[in-house]
Amino acid sequence: MSARTMQAHPSGEHEAAAAVAHGQSGMPMALVGMLLFIASEVMFFGGLFATYFNARAGFAGTWGPPEGGHIDLPLAAVLTAILVASSFTMQFGVWAIRRGDTGKLKLWTGITLGLGILFLAGQLYDYTELGFGLSDGVFSTVFYTLTGFHGAHVFGGAIGLTVVLARALRGQFSRQNHVAVEAVSMYWHFVDVVWIALFLIIYFLR
Repeated sequence: MSARTMQAHPSGEHEAAAAVAHGQSGMPMALVGMLLFIASEVMFFGGLFATYFNARAGFAGTWGPPEGGHIDLPLAAVLTAILVASSFTMQFGVWAIRRGDTGKLKLWTGITLGLGILFLAGQLYDYTELGFGLSDGVFSTVFYTLTGFHGAHVFGGAIGLTVVLARALRGQFSRQNHVAVEAVSMYWHFVDVVWIALFLIIYFLR
């Protein structure tokens, strides 16, 4: 995810605000760009999920971690709850700035960022406890590929949240001027939905 997309340059936000002020309609280009980016990411993860199901269907034997390894369902459930909660806090921030409440935007964005970092820390800890590596069989490879790429996307989202928080602290958002907040929230909700799918497929229903 590019920094240019995540930051949603201030000039674009001012143009969107001016359009609203003059009674124009339509979605700001920054949001259109984010939606197109998310659409490409849907196809990317769709390919990864297809690879997972193809590998599972063609695997001879018991599907799952190699001997001596395990996956931690309770920890994964906790991480899922953390990420779902962060999606709510992100939306609270969006609703706050739509009302012009910059204080609550800073609060909720900070909480969302903290939850995202906590999720990443939990995922890294989980990797140290699995008992198997990337090359230890077909399941191991697809497991690390799917969860690793998702983790990279969460990290990208955390960078976006950091940018939003920094700009909010400098007073760069208002009720009429907050396109970057909306764009980052779209991406963060997408990351949340992808993880829910990963949790159900890899951890819960495998």
